[in-house]
Amino acid sequence: MPDFRAELAENLDESEWEWLIPHVKRDAVIVVASGLDLLDVGVAIATDNIPQVQLWIDEQLITKPNPEQLGEWNANPQKRFQTLIVQPYVIVQEIANT
Repeated sequence: MPDFRAELAENLDESEWEWLIPHVKRDAVIVVASGLDLLDVGVAIATDNIPQVQLWIDEQLITKPNPEQLGEWNANPQKRFQTLIVQPYVIVQEIANT
């Protein structure tokens, strides 16, 4: 079995909100709660671990961006995110302002 975690770790990146806007427009962005590991979520999605992904959705730990978040991020285009591409999705996690 391929090591999805190692493969995905190579795709882990950081980006600004501006870069994510086109992906939001095609409804491909998934927001991950700060308590979850982005790689764990990426592996679960990449390997079609439906029970785990469904649990996170039910607990609202992974969601589509809501209008409040979009408004806040649009007002702050330099907002930084940890990002991970798992086709066709871009999985993001807010980086806390320091």
